[in-house]
Amino acid sequence: MYAERASRLPGAVVWTRVLAGTAPSGGTAAAPALRTETASPRVAAAMSALASGAEHGDGRGAGHGDGRGAGTEDGSGTARSAVLPDGCMDLLWTEGRLLVAGPDTRPYIPDAVPGGWAGVRFFPGTAPAYLGVPASELRDRRVELTDLWPASEVRRLTARIDAAADPVEALEEVALLRAAEAEPPDPLLREVVAALDAGRPVRETADGLGLGARQLHRRSLAAFGYGPKTLARVLRLQRALALARAGVPFAETALRAGFADQAHLARDVKELAGATLGELVGHR
Repeated sequence: MYAERASRLPGAVVWTRVLAGTAPSGGTAAAPALRTETASPRVAAAMSALASGAEHGDGRGAGHGDGRGAGTEDGSGTARSAVLPDGCMDLLWTEGRLLVAGPDTRPYIPDAVPGGWAGVRFFPGTAPAYLGVPASELRDRRVELTDLWPASEVRRLTARIDAAADPVEALEEVALLRAAEAEPPDPLLREVVAALDAGRPVRETADGLGLGARQLHRRSLAAFGYGPKTLARVLRLQRALALARAGVPFAETALRAGFADQAHLARDVKELAGATLGELVGHR
């Protein structure tokens, strides 16, 4: 079960996710995951609050309303339960733990863990300013928040969230307070995202912002975790997923999302998501 709502932090999303069922045996040590067993009562209550008017019914996974993030809610198949690249970073909580999910360039298959997970998904490019670490250092990683912030502070915040009547609300408060204390993200980064998400070429984007190609690349590494070409591919992938999940035929999806043709779409989806578009959206 997945639910989300817009955060009070501009551009961010607050989400919760649990998956009823039995965790697979023989897994690795518990890792930050969106796929879980049965939610704890407080997480379940928080999910019920979020779910009113926000829960997906179309198989979209953890992430934005445009289909970004993980796959289906039923857990059927590795491909559709993977967390896919979306250009974002998340602050994650499960009882007793706070973690950060860095920007992905490949599908992430989460381990099943007891209880539920909640997160604040930051708008692309904004998390490094709040967390105090370049996104490139967290690319394709999930790390304990104690690796980034003082352990005493993280223990205090974790205890506060664990004890809160609404831990999801408490997690959002942590993100809001951190954002208020930090230097604001560079507003130019939102322009980068808007331009690339509109399908503009990287060179045209750089020229339009008055940046050289190397300047844009350096800023992108720090803010998004990878260069602007990779960000453009990730955003294009998400446009394609949103269209395909809305029932748009794949050939039309390819053209509308900005691919040269359907074969180009198939190659890019396979490389970034590790599966075919049909597997990701449930077409067999």
